[in-house]
Amino acid sequence: MAHPKRKISKTRRDKRRTHYKATMPTIAKDSVTGEMHLYHRAHWHEGKLYYRGQILIDKTEEEAAA
Repeated sequence: MAHPKRKISKTRRDKRRTHYKATMPTIAKDSVTGEMHLYHRAHWHEGKLYYRGQILIDKTEEEAAA
């Protein structure tokens, strides 16, 4: 079995691991509402659930009917 000749310091070990970085999420702007949201995700704006510029759920109509 292979054995290290010298102990690897914490600093040296951590330098090796610096290549794993967090990436910024990709953000899109909705063409209808102008709201910023994550790509491929539905988002709420003023009581309505939007996805790709279309309304999926309208909570304002449900509240008015109730």
